[in-house]
Amino acid sequence: MSELFGSPQAIVLLLVAGFLSNDIWRFLGLLIGGGIDEKSELLVWVRAVAAAILAGVIAQIMITPPGALASVPGSVRFGAMVVGFAAYLVARKSVFAGVVAGEIVVLAGKWWLG
Repeated sequence: MSELFGSPQAIVLLLVAGFLSNDIWRFLGLLIGGGIDEKSELLVWVRAVAAAILAGVIAQIMITPPGALASVPGSVRFGAMVVGFAAYLVARKSVFAGVVAGEIVVLAGKWWLG
């Protein structure tokens, strides 16, 4: 079993290091950002930048897909994106519905085309 997961000390070290390096910043953000108005110009700008970064990452994945996604034809990938976005809108802006619908199209397209 240790061959599969590694040594217990390494696992504990990864968990502690992962917690300390990530969650401390979340906690500090909660403390500092707790009093900021959600409609402030700063947070509107932060949300816009986050959305732009996400759009860029999605575009990069669609154009130059990594790993196993590279074996899925572009027409299937772009079709899945369109179907996922439509499902998102139809399901009253449910991200879960959009992701599930897009994933179903990718899997069905890959299965159909081999």
